[in-house]
Amino acid sequence: MVVLFLSLLLAHLLGDFLLQPTTWVNDKKKRKIRSKYLYYHIGVHLLLLLIATQFSFKYLLAVILIALSHFGIDCAKLYFEKKKTAKTWFFIDQLLHLMVITCIVYSYFPFEISIENLYSQQNLALITALLLVTYVSAIILKVLLSKWSEQIVKVDAGNTNNAGKYIGILERLFIFFFVVLNFWEGIGFLLAAKSIFRFGDLKESKDVRLTEYILIGTLLSFGFGILCAMFYKSFIV
Repeated sequence: MVVLFLSLLLAHLLGDFLLQPTTWVNDKKKRKIRSKYLYYHIGVHLLLLLIATQFSFKYLLAVILIALSHFGIDCAKLYFEKKKTAKTWFFIDQLLHLMVITCIVYSYFPFEISIENLYSQQNLALITALLLVTYVSAIILKVLLSKWSEQIVKVDAGNTNNAGKYIGILERLFIFFFVVLNFWEGIGFLLAAKSIFRFGDLKESKDVRLTEYILIGTLLSFGFGILCAMFYKSFIV
């Protein structure tokens, strides 16, 4: 089961990301179903699927179904995707392809998903820790740093840029997994990298409050990441 799933997934990744030139993508967006590259793309997938299944007659129906579904999903994306929804449709497209592959594998190797296992102590602890280290800690940090941020950051009412928020979330996720994997050196590398990138801002600015804001924010963010990881590890020992 696992071998079949990985083989089909590898074929999909190769066909969609490695063996699909940008010229093909642009031509498909422009000419849609009339684009010859759409059919080249499906042909590449068909060949990769045959190779992945070792040209076995047993999986021939699966190969055909995946190729046809890929064509249908790609056509739907080409006609319904707009400039504003491009990112959303990218993930919908990939999720649908993954669901098709999963269903095909299930038809050959039925498997059961135990709901009880989903509610295990380790899984609940992991979900809780990930929520804490991402969005919960982001809100807590925003509250704790409000004293400095109100004085330093000039917020535009029409500004919806949350880049700083997501950078912080990624930073804490890295720290979380570094601690879980006992790769404490990674935290040092991450701190050094952040210091290098922030050095320019601190050098150009004469505002002591900005220095305090960055330093306190960094220490709190790293601290939350470590604490959440230790919280999770206490449930898996």
